[in-house]
Amino acid sequence: MISKEQAYQNIKTLVHRFEEQIHSYKQTEYNETLARHDFIDPFFESLGWDMNNAQGYAEAYREVIHEDKLKVGTATKAPDYSFRLPGGKRLFFVEAKKPSVYVKEDIVPAYQVRRYGWSAKLPVSIVTDFEEFALYDCLKKPAVTDKASTARIKYFTYKDYLNEFDFLWDTFSKEKVLRGGLDKFISTGKLKKGTATVDKDFLNSLDEWRKELALNIALRNELNNDELNFVVQALLDRLIFLRIAEDRSIEEYGSLKNCIVSIGGEKNLVYTRLLKLFTEADSKYNSGIFDFRKDKISRRLEIDNNTLRKIIQHLYYPLSPYEFSVLNVEILGSAYEQFLGKQIILKGTHRAVIEEKPEVRKAGGVYYTPQYIVDYIVEHTVGKLLKNKTPEDVTKLKIVDPACGSGSFLLGAYDYLLKWHREYYTPEYTRLTGIAGNQSEYNNKQRNDAIRERSKLPLTPDGNLSTAIKKQILLNNIYGVDLDLNAVEVTKLSLLLKCMEGETQSSVNAELRFGETVLPSLENNIKCGNSLIDMDFYEKFPDADTHAVKPFSWKENFKEVFKQGGFDVVVGNPPYVRQEMLPEIVQRYFQKHYQVYHGMADLYSYFIEKGIGLLNQKGVFGIIVANKWMRANYGEPLRKWLKQQTIKQIIDFGDLRVFQNATTYPCIIIAGKNEPRTGIEPVSLDTLSIKTLKFDNLQSYVNENKQTISKKTLEDTGWNLSNEAGQKLLKKIQQAGIPLSEYVKGNIYRGIVTGLNEAFVIDEPTKQKLIKEDNRSKEIIKPFLAGRDVKRFEKPVSNKYLIFTKRGIDINIYPAIKKHLTQFKEQLMVKPNNWKGAEWKGRKPGSYRWYEIQDSIDYHLEFEKTKIIYPNICKQPEFTYDDNKWYTNQKCFIISLDDKYLLGILNSKLNYFLFEKYLPKLRGGFYEPSYVFFKNFPIKKINELSKSEKKLHDEIVKLVDTMLQLNAQLQQTTLPHQQEQLKQRAVLSDKKIDALVYELYGLSEKEVKIIEGETSN
Repeated sequence: MISKEQAYQNIKTLVHRFEEQIHSYKQTEYNETLARHDFIDPFFESLGWDMNNAQGYAEAYREVIHEDKLKVGTATKAPDYSFRLPGGKRLFFVEAKKPSVYVKEDIVPAYQVRRYGWSAKLPVSIVTDFEEFALYDCLKKPAVTDKASTARIKYFTYKDYLNEFDFLWDTFSKEKVLRGGLDKFISTGKLKKGTATVDKDFLNSLDEWRKELALNIALRNELNNDELNFVVQALLDRLIFLRIAEDRSIEEYGSLKNCIVSIGGEKNLVYTRLLKLFTEADSKYNSGIFDFRKDKISRRLEIDNNTLRKIIQHLYYPLSPYEFSVLNVEILGSAYEQFLGKQIILKGTHRAVIEEKPEVRKAGGVYYTPQYIVDYIVEHTVGKLLKNKTPEDVTKLKIVDPACGSGSFLLGAYDYLLKWHREYYTPEYTRLTGIAGNQSEYNNKQRNDAIRERSKLPLTPDGNLSTAIKKQILLNNIYGVDLDLNAVEVTKLSLLLKCMEGETQSSVNAELRFGETVLPSLENNIKCGNSLIDMDFYEKFPDADTHAVKPFSWKENFKEVFKQGGFDVVVGNPPYVRQEMLPEIVQRYFQKHYQVYHGMADLYSYFIEKGIGLLNQKGVFGIIVANKWMRANYGEPLRKWLKQQTIKQIIDFGDLRVFQNATTYPCIIIAGKNEPRTGIEPVSLDTLSIKTLKFDNLQSYVNENKQTISKKTLEDTGWNLSNEAGQKLLKKIQQAGIPLSEYVKGNIYRGIVTGLNEAFVIDEPTKQKLIKEDNRSKEIIKPFLAGRDVKRFEKPVSNKYLIFTKRGIDINIYPAIKKHLTQFKEQLMVKPNNWKGAEWKGRKPGSYRWYEIQDSIDYHLEFEKTKIIYPNICKQPEFTYDDNKWYTNQKCFIISLDDKYLLGILNSKLNYFLFEKYLPKLRGGFYEPSYVFFKNFPIKKINELSKSEKKLHDEIVKLVDTMLQLNAQLQQTTLPHQQEQLKQRAVLSDKKIDALVYELYGLSEKEVKIIEGETSN
């Protein structure tokens, strides 16, 4: 590898040579090819890049891909250079120009390279003629009207190369790129966040095109909702497929555009031309995308010329910002996943609107799985099963995603298989091509034999997999099911586009000459149906709407797979849908057919049981799902069932935002089916609670931080992922105390639900006004706290009051209160018990009167007692002491005991440790100490006969009094230096409480370090 010093000297030589002959280099006769050969290639070679593949790698593994420029009108079809990591991941593009081009001001090369970079979702790319060097931020969407300076991060000339050498070396040398230099530069904030990434922008385009087609087709054709959604999706898929094929030079560039030229006034002409093009494509590809035997609607459609013309124009330069030759399938999948979350709805006669699907709206959106998650799960499922296998063995490998969506996991699995096969065949290919290319060392017979053998290999001359092998892998290995027909079609489209990567017109024509079609049909691999409901649904619920339920028989649809005992790999990211949102008959079906059933379970629980059930005995299951099942009450049946399976790995992401713009926090489960005959399974599993998403590689992060725990330590009441030392510590803490619910003897109560705080919660002036009008009002006006008012060891403060009109109150004896509430009467009216969602402004059904609070509580006197208060959502233990008779809202709980000893334990670090291990974690690092999770926390009960325990108890109480006093003073103190002194004293007292609690629970120094976070747990 070239040294930094040698690189500096090489570039210095290039600079001097260029400067000596600059006038000749800037002549128009000195072309781009010469500039690349004389200066640009040596420039990047000096930075350590193998520009001409001196290492002899197959094309698929070259560090730098050189693209031959194919001009189509004024548009360039591909970037001049693509710099890549080992394995083919793109890093940045370089667009080369001849020195006579004025890079600093010329908008065309700037737009070109930004368009490439943005379409490929690369953060940066470069334009250079060696004389000038311009680095562009490619996160910002390019526009043809942009100046050359738009989104330009750096610009300098050859005269600055030596002064800028440290930047060039640290950012773009191969050595530094492999060590994260480019990533570091990108993360420094030099790049401005783009207004729209290419996948989001493409989604917006898809939405707009769908809207225009839906409105036009609905206006001119008699179709129902399902038919309209189907034909619009099919038309868009066909247009996008062919447009991508054009930019990849598989189809003749401009074929779609030719359908909109010289329209004239002939009705439906554009669509007629498109149908002809689609029919030709069907004979060539036979992929199902253009199958008009299956699609019996599209041929009879009438579509306005101008609508199609507008859409097609926006697929081409200059209106289109997309360069489809570099827009990879994963980016399309990200856009399509969101696209599938909406549907076309007919409203009245010939009118259509686009709406979010109800199940998507209830789930809070569509969660597209980040690529690094897909890659990790595929590596630990497909990758594990490929070890020590031959291609013949791999033909039998069956991989399925039972809720495939836009196909991200199937794409990941297919791509993994393609790379595996390419790597498997490359050594033999290299040997044979080496013999075949040698003119002296081998005789003619050896060379001819080698050429004949090479022709049988499943690799093309440039080292890529042959078309036949790519089709074979797709048909043999990849399967999927989804409830949504449009999702099924998108998955097929994505997989077929991946299969078509690397193809050219010549390879396509070669397939056609041999009587083959370019692509396979995936009709038998990717199917539409309900993965969770089998055909017996018809027998049990003969009157149900099975059109919506779509029962699906796995064994009938995939007979060959189940002859092998089931699937080898099940992967996916199933939908997150609350069970109560589903039809009652579906819930009843789940109750009868699934061991993990719970009345409040999420749909993903059933996908876990179904997915593992689809495996053969040696199969592997990998899924990303919400992590709440590990602690939530509804997860107990799932936890019990999973313990009977072979769990290999659980990675918990806590409250980290893995899914963009989503508040669902996931975990990865890698598991297998338990062997029923022997019962042999691992007694331990790898676990990891991830603390940050700022890692370069998930696999490396897991390797460095994972821990192994015994499966026996996973309690049915809730799972935590501590290691053996952590598990032993938790067990010790549990044994040292008694459950909180037992300690407090049930004296834990939720705050009050009014049903309309606007009416019942008042401020100080309103309180005074009501008392002035009627002195009796003060009898039912109570001091009132919200959850946000409760702070650790702080005296509660609030200027709010509650009008407490409990059930059975005679409102007429409080005329001022009645008058106040009457102004809200319409909103306070109670919905009838038979209310079914019609327009109604009142509160939910119940047996209360309009002027009464919604809650039916019989424990209101508990609020009048001295007590402990805590919020139901908090980032740390936030318990405080109340002797002022505060009432609270439903965002708070109260423990109606005057127990400062208990308060000390609840606010201790030991209790925070239990928070982290047992409580559900919510967005933003918050915990939820609801009673169902909190009731089993161990509280050390003092043995009154033990002087040492009694002494510890009294010291804790004394320190709690100190903490309450210090915080009270802090609330009153205004001088900064006095505040700082009080804070320091509070910290010291806090530490003393923690130390006493550790002693009380009998913890060792090593165990304390685990709680304090000084050692792994």
